[in-house]
Amino acid sequence: MTLAQGIWQQIFAFDHYGELLALVRNSLVAGAALGLVGGLVGVFVIMRDLPFAVHGISELSFAGASAALLLGVNVVAGSIVGSLVAAGAIGLLGARARDRNSVIGVIMPFGLGLGVLFLALYKGRAANKFGLLTGQIVAVDTPQMSWLLGTSAVVLVALAVMWRPLLFASADAEVAEARGVPVRGLSFAFMVVLGLAVALSVQIVGALLVLTLVVTPAAAAARITASPVLLPVLSAVFAVASIEGGILLALGSSIPISPYVTTISFGIYLVCRRFGCKRVRGGGVGVQG
Repeated sequence: MTLAQGIWQQIFAFDHYGELLALVRNSLVAGAALGLVGGLVGVFVIMRDLPFAVHGISELSFAGASAALLLGVNVVAGSIVGSLVAAGAIGLLGARARDRNSVIGVIMPFGLGLGVLFLALYKGRAANKFGLLTGQIVAVDTPQMSWLLGTSAVVLVALAVMWRPLLFASADAEVAEARGVPVRGLSFAFMVVLGLAVALSVQIVGALLVLTLVVTPAAAAARITASPVLLPVLSAVFAVASIEGGILLALGSSIPISPYVTTISFGIYLVCRRFGCKRVRGGGVGVQG
């Protein structure tokens, strides 16, 4: 076997695929829920220019998950606690964009440093450590599934309740505030929702690449539509397709899930960007994302 064939075998190997598929049933269900959450939340991340905040929250989520792993408690719960701490700090201390970016710049290395410390102290399986950074597909057990689906439901209900005023405030905060919309309260509430969404995404794609689930699908959708109805629908579809496709491809290989999810998501973005450029040249309405 040549080197190229060996590498290809590692990336795409489908021996006993049917038997392995049964191992990721929970992950496929969780992936669909997380794709829906990430796609919908991502619409407001793009509108409110918060991709940097997503990365900052993911670092504290990683620290919380690492601490939970070290203490032997629920990793999803630890990830959620870390995300909420980061989201609350960013929401309270970073009202203005300039202040917010400074706060995130301080939080990111602190969270990453804590996470590395906790993982260094952890003496368990190396795969558990690696999975927090790059994602994993077969480790979603029934208790984790309950946490993931329950938290996903909370995020979806919260988004449904504040969707219209949040959309108004995201499009034009000054006009929304003049009309009596509680802009500051909505901003803080959304940061909490974003924190929950990031914590969930870390469980599948890992802390390092959570942007591919919360940002890229919405950015791709924004390239081809500005419709307030079609944009969130396409964003959610792109996110679900990326994560489910990534899980199914990663199942037959020894490679972590994250490269597959990021590649599919990036491929969708490139197609949408190309299609959006054609619409602009053809006289259509192009939306930047």
